[in-house]
Amino acid sequence: MPKKAKEISAVQIPKLPEGLHAVGVVPGLYLRVAPTGARNWILRTMVGKRRRDMGLGGWPDVPLAEARDRARDARRKVQEGVDPIEQRKAVRATLVQTPTFAECVKFTIAAKRAEWKNAKHVAQWTSTLESYANPVIGKMPVDQVDLPHIQRILSPLWNTKTETATRLRGRIEAVLDWATVSRHRTGDNPARWKGNLDVLLAKPNKVKKVEHHAALPVDSLHGFVAELRQRNGMAALALEFLILTAARSGEVRGATWGEIDLDAKLWTIPAERMKAGKEHRIPLNTRAVEILKSLPHIAGCEFVFPSPTGKQLSDMAISAVMRRMDVDAVPHGFRSTFRDWASERTAYPNDVAEMALAHTIPNKVEAAYRRGDLFAKRSNMMKDWQKFIDTPPAKGANVVNIRRAN
Repeated sequence: MPKKAKEISAVQIPKLPEGLHAVGVVPGLYLRVAPTGARNWILRTMVGKRRRDMGLGGWPDVPLAEARDRARDARRKVQEGVDPIEQRKAVRATLVQTPTFAECVKFTIAAKRAEWKNAKHVAQWTSTLESYANPVIGKMPVDQVDLPHIQRILSPLWNTKTETATRLRGRIEAVLDWATVSRHRTGDNPARWKGNLDVLLAKPNKVKKVEHHAALPVDSLHGFVAELRQRNGMAALALEFLILTAARSGEVRGATWGEIDLDAKLWTIPAERMKAGKEHRIPLNTRAVEILKSLPHIAGCEFVFPSPTGKQLSDMAISAVMRRMDVDAVPHGFRSTFRDWASERTAYPNDVAEMALAHTIPNKVEAAYRRGDLFAKRSNMMKDWQKFIDTPPAKGANVVNIRRAN
């Protein structure tokens, strides 16, 4: 009979020297001590006519008693005609073939990156999915994600952060669509809205509280701009330029000298910087040109309104000007003020004002036939806009207090 290995105890394990040590109790179970001191459990057994060495984990993560249990289980499988090592490889292969939801998020973002205008979209997708979806389903194989998981993610947000939840739902749906097309999952998309989540959740427009950007009343604009012109600094000039052009804050802050043609009194914003993804031409009125001519050209800096460090001016810098002026409005609200002026104080057609704001045409048929950008009409409109800003309101006009309430 083969000599029976002497049983080692748990106390002896950390004291054993480098080498291969028979553990005892379970035939073929050894503890391998590496030169570095690392200790790993090995089961040495015959599978058919082949000797196999099977790793059972490392000590102390796998204690002595558990190592013996794992060895017994492996020997039992061998006796049943199963190769534990090949079985383990097959299980690992299956797991590798089915990526987790978090991995699919990365693949989806990589696939869609080319269609996004800037890196902000990547950051937004990554942030919302990592913050809300991944804690629930991030580590799950994507083919196991089901409707209850989606409900668990969305329900806490739906009535309190409806806009965020709506965007999150669409992004989860896109990730699961990618996984389906990539053959990592089958069946219906549990994040689909129509005929699915719309039965379980309230319509977003029924629970969403619409909060419009705080805007300055039309008749208060002259006084505000007059006070603004008394202030120094790049942010104050950028804010006035924003008002004069009815542009968005990001468009103004990101403006470069290469976009400006002072001779033609024209500012051309490239498509990649526009919300609608289309090039936008803005006719510059006299005051807007004056502001541009007053600005220094800093060597090595392309921005028209740079920060003190020569980088793009921050959105907070412009907002801070309004806070210091103690005004109950936000920079984006001046676009609403411009729209109110165009509707209530001028005879310019609606489409001219919408084009000036670079709004997309919701009617697809009309959009297909609209080739021009009404530049000549918009040029006259922006001249009239400056004239309105520079003209004090008539006596008796309803000039609303623009200061914040205490």
